Amino acid sequence: MLLLLALLALALWAAIATIVEVRRDGYRQTPTDWSRVGEPRAHDRAESGHVYR
Repeated sequence: MLLLLALLALALWAAIATIVEVRRDGYRQTPTDWSRVGEPRAHDRAESGHVYR
């Protein structure tokens, strides 16, 4: 019984610590800086029905 209580306490502590760390990790959505994105590849502009070699 003592082992079960210790395991439950550890699981509760881990869940709370995970929530706290995820909330303060600094990740936020930011807009894409298109000046840092590479040029589009030829396959992105490819038209269906054409053969590219």
